[in-house]
Amino acid sequence: MDPSTASDELRRRVAALVPCYNAGHRVRPVVERLLEFVDQVVVVDDGSRDGAVEALRDLPICIVTFPENRGKGQALLAGFQTALEMPEVEAVAVVDADGQHDPRELPRMFAAFREQDLDLAIGSRTFELERVPWRSRFGNVLTRNLTRWLLGQRIPDTQSGYRLHSRRLLEEVVRSVRGGRYETEMEILVLAVKRGYRVAPVPIETIYERGNPSSHFNKFRDSYLIYRRLFHAAWRIPKGPRVTE
Repeated sequence: MDPSTASDELRRRVAALVPCYNAGHRVRPVVERLLEFVDQVVVVDDGSRDGAVEALRDLPICIVTFPENRGKGQALLAGFQTALEMPEVEAVAVVDADGQHDPRELPRMFAAFREQDLDLAIGSRTFELERVPWRSRFGNVLTRNLTRWLLGQRIPDTQSGYRLHSRRLLEEVVRSVRGGRYETEMEILVLAVKRGYRVAPVPIETIYERGNPSSHFNKFRDSYLIYRRLFHAAWRIPKGPRVTE
């Protein structure tokens, strides 16, 4: 695809979804950079109390507000539903509000998404870097191996939240995936693989901030919920035929 055509397709056909909970000053630069690439940005304010999302109202974006914190999974589902109501949108990218995902990676992810005719492109980080704590490296290896054993497909970075989804995948997601916290992303991955959607990793830069104050991931509670949802979804979701047009 010609680069100018690809850039135009990205701008018109892709919406960016930013789930946000008390991300402070970090969220505005993320949203402003996304607007350089796409026309549609949906920010879901998951019950924030820091006023950061209110400060975005001068930008040409759609804001969905929860009166209280419900969890990232609930924010994702609400954002997906909002994006699906935009008839021109054919794919939805999820980008974290805290700056851990570089919006400048989006054109490369979209190029792979188009070239490989994907339904789910997962930004794949490198966990061999020395600055990544051993707990994160161990957790990645464990989850990657469990996912391969349960689903029969190797996915290098199952916990990456930087993802690009097709409309047809999201139409099934909003019908059948339950909300929650970070475990919702795992169920979306399981559904995509077991139902025959096209899933592949796309290498991205590894941005890791030790002790990120805007991260709300609880390594004990949320890891337990993720593994529980992985096993339950792998057992519950029936395997489907390969999805075709």
